[in-house]
Amino acid sequence: MSGRPPSRMTKRDPWARFEAWRYHPEISKVANMRRMFPGLGLGVAAFLVLSAVEELYWKPSHPANSGDHHH
Repeated sequence: MSGRPPSRMTKRDPWARFEAWRYHPEISKVANMRRMFPGLGLGVAAFLVLSAVEELYWKPSHPANSGDHHH
């Protein structure tokens, strides 16, 4: 045994210590989602920056409504 007296919760419910892992902050649903998609936030931010830069600096070589369509 660990030498520590059992907490009040384990005195009331003998299964509480077996269920305690479910409430650990590293095992929450949000933490699991972050681990599943570790680069998602950085990827979305990079995509938005790239889209903004393209929108600001990329100019088409000819206007879209020039009337000169080649098929």
